Amino acid sequence: MKRLWIVLAMALALPWLATEALAKVVVNIDLSSQRMNVYVDGQHYGTWRISTGRRGYYTPRGTYRPRWLKRMHYSRKYDNAPMPYSIFFRGGYAIHGTNVISRLGWPASHGCVRLHPSNAAKLFSLVRQHGMRNTVIRITGSTAVAYARLRPPVRKRIARKRYGRKKARRHYRRRYRHYRRWRRPPAYAGFFEIFGG
Repeated sequence: MKRLWIVLAMALALPWLATEALAKVVVNIDLSSQRMNVYVDGQHYGTWRISTGRRGYYTPRGTYRPRWLKRMHYSRKYDNAPMPYSIFFRGGYAIHGTNVISRLGWPASHGCVRLHPSNAAKLFSLVRQHGMRNTVIRITGSTAVAYARLRPPVRKRIARKRYGRKKARRHYRRRYRHYRRWRRPPAYAGFFEIFGG
């Protein structure tokens, strides 16, 4: 009976393993670190900073293949926002370049995966060169983890933009007052762990 289950599991896993093996371009997107790792023929090609869906928006997780490519696309949903070197992988979700470079490295998009325009151009040409069938896009991680890892200055900047300078100070103190304590535990913090209590 055990052998039957093993054979069944192998049969189900075989197509997935085959597609992974055939893929010449593998794009690994980590929502937690807001980084993209690109592999070409099993060799590491590059690691780039990205921006994925911010609070209230969603970047889908899973394994995809590119559906269609467009050198210059304008978003009909978001005020004709330019999306250079777009690689659409699920419905309206795409990997594309952005002119908001300062926000790369933390969640800031409406759900798409944003890249530096030069990196987006490189990825676009890679997918074109090797073909959409030979490209795999894998999205893992969580944007909640990315938000937790944001540095206080970045959080201050977000709050200032959202609430204005005066309100932001109050909001920041109330919301992130435990950050320093959490980051730098007091000298006696390990005492109770060693001696119990």
